[in-house]
Amino acid sequence: MKKKLVGALLVAAMTVTTLAGCGGTKDNTPAAGSDAGEKTENSTEAASDEGTADGDETLTVWCWDPTFNVYAMQQAEAMYQKDHPNFKLDIQEKVYTDIEQSLITAAEAGNYDTLPDIFLMQDNSFSKNATNYPELFTDLTDSGIDFDQFSGGKLADSTVDGAHYGIPFDNGATIMAIRSDMVEKAGLTVEDFKDTTWSEFMELAQKVVDANGVPMLTSSGGSEIVIEMLQSAGASPMVDGKVNLVDNAALKAAINVYKELIETGIMIDYTDWDQYIASMNDGKAAGVIQGCWIMSSIQAAEDQSGKWAIVNMPRLDDIDGATNYANCGGASWAVSSNCKNTDLAFDFLNSTFGTSVELYDELLPNAGVIASYLPAGESEAYNATSEFYGGQTVYKDIVEFAGKVPGINYGAYYNDIRSALTDAITNVVQNGADIDEEIQNAQDTVEFNISE
Repeated sequence: MKKKLVGALLVAAMTVTTLAGCGGTKDNTPAAGSDAGEKTENSTEAASDEGTADGDETLTVWCWDPTFNVYAMQQAEAMYQKDHPNFKLDIQEKVYTDIEQSLITAAEAGNYDTLPDIFLMQDNSFSKNATNYPELFTDLTDSGIDFDQFSGGKLADSTVDGAHYGIPFDNGATIMAIRSDMVEKAGLTVEDFKDTTWSEFMELAQKVVDANGVPMLTSSGGSEIVIEMLQSAGASPMVDGKVNLVDNAALKAAINVYKELIETGIMIDYTDWDQYIASMNDGKAAGVIQGCWIMSSIQAAEDQSGKWAIVNMPRLDDIDGATNYANCGGASWAVSSNCKNTDLAFDFLNSTFGTSVELYDELLPNAGVIASYLPAGESEAYNATSEFYGGQTVYKDIVEFAGKVPGINYGAYYNDIRSALTDAITNVVQNGADIDEEIQNAQDTVEFNISE
């Protein structure tokens, strides 16, 4: 298992460009047993005693990106200090790969003294680490946080065997951003692209391609958009601990859609991240389907203000449970098993990221953080219109999207599944390989990796 995890870290590092926006930075790289349960309970008791004895109200935090995650923690600290003047955070900025490697090193050594009280973990690796190393985490299920107030699609990433190990932070809800001027040139409206199936979308998109001479969609390559299609249908690639790729109707439908998008010229793939972003900013594509964090890259083209709109993604045709909603990217806060004052950590997180619409209202304009906390969508800040997106209340819409995302399960094998699906899709699209055979190959590869 340890060999497999090291390999997964290498895969995450190799896919850094694809995950550039996740967790709010372009520097990212992408149930406990009885013993662990006793450890958490004992840690809580010890923390309560120690916190009362020495009066220390300092918590250490590991996270990355000074203008996004670090800034958010600084604002949460200032807010909590209003009622807790002795409270302090020791925020230590670390790139994500260093955080994950430090966690795994501590777990394998069985020594947790080096861990902070709170750390940020990318959602795509949260389940893997919480499953394989539950002793790193403090169970948040009974922390007082109301997890029903967060996006179900986000919660699925940090929930293992019904226990919550993370509190969702930034929103990764999938959006379809489209050029309203290019759509109108084709005699269509933005409204035409809302709540569509993929077949309906492709019929509309072809008109946009013909009218503008550019692809309707740009893509960052690999399996990302296929995985978003899978999630939109609630079609987990792992079921009851077993790989569920073969006979997964949604997966086969998603690969067929991907193949048709490429073959018809409706979508173009870029393996280079900078070229991918440039295709939006330079008008080389009329839209993109991606996590909502892509908006900051779209908005870099200030001359296109008023020419973009946000709608939900298409849903798979003829698939039971298919929706127009998915999630891509983002991160969640965790409390480590080394935390000596879990009561303080719980109260801090619950009072800020767990309940404070005021905090999310501050983070939205000043850091570009879109909340996964659903009540934030009702605030005045989230209901403000965006000039860049033609007067649309985009942030309110995105929070509503997040609340409709189905949760799916990767177990500990997100990177294995993603890598195997990327190979399968490449062979289907570039080499004309049979879809069923490639899905079988992908399943065999993941099963082999799991057995290592």
